Amino acid sequence: MATDNNAKAYWSATLGLLTKVLVIWFLVSYGAGILFADALNSFHLGGYPLGFWFAQQGSIYVFIVLIFWYASQMGKIDRKFGMQED
Repeated sequence: MATDNNAKAYWSATLGLLTKVLVIWFLVSYGAGILFADALNSFHLGGYPLGFWFAQQGSIYVFIVLIFWYASQMGKIDRKFGMQED
């Protein structure tokens, strides 16, 4: 029973992290690049409108950071629930 509860808690923590990653991914890719592009274009980064910058390369930088953050957080969850791959 304790193992079943541990597995459910692990799965819940994993889904929570996945939800956060997908929300950030959506906000950066679709939100900043498309939905909020006009509002963001009033600001400039490196001489380019911010909405354009996010659509072209900013989202890629965020995605790379998101991959490393996800791996780090997943490692913490794995260690917390005794699921690490050492």
